Amino acid sequence: MEAKRRVRRLAGWSIIIAFAVMGLKFVAWRMTGSVALYSDALESIVNVIAASAAFWAISVSHKPADQDHQYGHHKAEYFSAVLEGVLIVVAALLILAEVWRSFEAYAPLEQAWEGIAVNGLAAGINAIWAFILIRAGHQHSSPALAADGRHIMTDVVTSVGVLAGLIGAVVTGWYALDPLLAMLVALNILYQGWKVITSSLDGLMDRAVAVEQHLHIRDVISANSKGALEVHDLKTRIAGRATFIEFHMVVDAQMTVGESHAICDRIEDALQLEIPSVRVVIHVEPEDEAKLPVGTAAIPFA
Repeated sequence: MEAKRRVRRLAGWSIIIAFAVMGLKFVAWRMTGSVALYSDALESIVNVIAASAAFWAISVSHKPADQDHQYGHHKAEYFSAVLEGVLIVVAALLILAEVWRSFEAYAPLEQAWEGIAVNGLAAGINAIWAFILIRAGHQHSSPALAADGRHIMTDVVTSVGVLAGLIGAVVTGWYALDPLLAMLVALNILYQGWKVITSSLDGLMDRAVAVEQHLHIRDVISANSKGALEVHDLKTRIAGRATFIEFHMVVDAQMTVGESHAICDRIEDALQLEIPSVRVVIHVEPEDEAKLPVGTAAIPFA
């Protein structure tokens, strides 16, 4: 329960911080008239919308299972992440349109150093917040929080690149760097948006756990299956914070329901200790009716 409150609280703070950073970046743009800073400020609008979407998705995903959603609402966070990816792409296209117009006529920047300082402050705030969100997203298995953090970190990287380029433009007087930097920012944003979208769609398609975790799950099952004859057909899928595991367990045909149930409880308890958000389904089969699916192998017992 405390973890849920913390994730929701972080999502709420993301909206406030996104508004603050957006304000700073637009101030920097207005001070300088820089197209590159405009592109950076425009992306911050996406951050505000994405943070709001993440807050909604996290609120929905933490709702308990109900009659219409009997497996819970865990996948709601993926919709937020997909929306964020789409918005990132839209922002990049808007930036490219502005770059195209600015190439026709570019001029020296006004209040360049002041604007650079303001944008640097915004980038510093974003860097700290992105680190917090990414760490919390992995810690609490929150795709929406992690996606928001990764996008903000992308924003930080582009901001640093823009600032470095603008400093070079001011020092050298080569102000054509301004629209060129904006174009590079847009291309990088397009790439990051594509990564966010594909990653989220992967989650919506019931992606299995990583190979390392799959092997760890096999080891846990193997170590706690004493009394069973065989375990096979292990399948996993990830849905937001929840990890679903199912497999077949073969027992002696003469074993009682109570004895086989005790083995199942032992395996489930062990998996719960390793993966707090796990959901386990075990299909118990008597040995005289067990059939190993084609192309699969039984899990060796410890």
